[in-house]
Amino acid sequence: MPSFDELRAYLDGLVARYEEPSFIADDPIGIPHGFDDPRDQEVIGLYAALLAWGRRTTIINKLEELCERMNYRPHAFVTGFDTARDADALDGFKHRTFQPVDALWFTRNLSDALARHGSVENIFADHLPSDPEHPYPLGPAIQGFSTTILNINPGTPQRLRKHLARPEAKSACKRLNMYLRWMVRPGPVDFGLWTRLNPAQLMLPLDVHAGRQARALGFVERKSNDWKAVCHLTDACRHLCPDDPARYDFAFFPPGAQDEPLDDAFTGDNAVPPSSWPTA
Repeated sequence: MPSFDELRAYLDGLVARYEEPSFIADDPIGIPHGFDDPRDQEVIGLYAALLAWGRRTTIINKLEELCERMNYRPHAFVTGFDTARDADALDGFKHRTFQPVDALWFTRNLSDALARHGSVENIFADHLPSDPEHPYPLGPAIQGFSTTILNINPGTPQRLRKHLARPEAKSACKRLNMYLRWMVRPGPVDFGLWTRLNPAQLMLPLDVHAGRQARALGFVERKSNDWKAVCHLTDACRHLCPDDPARYDFAFFPPGAQDEPLDDAFTGDNAVPPSSWPTA
């Protein structure tokens, strides 16, 4: 069985391989990278994360369409959104189950939430728990963000709930955790725009690809990709790197999405599960 240090070195090598500027072009994060204003990056990045499911080429094409509909000024479009004047700009926009009605209500409600909180960062950060010892402070932050968008306007259709994940619904909240990684972590891929949240608080984005890799390595035992599994995976990655656990998203998601096999030296009977790791 390999040592803990050997496992960490192996995963750090995967991170170094994928956390490169070349990753950006074929990933939805390339859309906010196309803007210079951090306010535009923050706003269009949120749409990019929420719509990031399905084929990457399709996602990117739909996001480029959305940018055009917003006149390539996403922050100004959303903050100044007027339903009577601007609804036509979103008419007909859809991606998979995200329909024109979702685009309209999400934009309208996000506009009102920005007027109340000032920025997307503040919508999340204003819901951080007051307890400094809370083990997963971004859980309440994500819950508060989604609840704010869903409840800020009476008449918001219930169908919008399927696009705004919440830990209380046991969701892994993959796309929102990915968005937070984009905004909070510095680096050649992520933006590091926000200051009210810090990388140590981030949770691992967990989907079928990352989950398959994490289970092969013995990091997660739960069969479901739910919020508890996210907590378990994040705990393991915090042990590897307390200040920046989400860096290991680059070790799990890209290889998993590309069906790249993990090194047999660290999987199966050779897995080094967290229960066997040295304590700090």
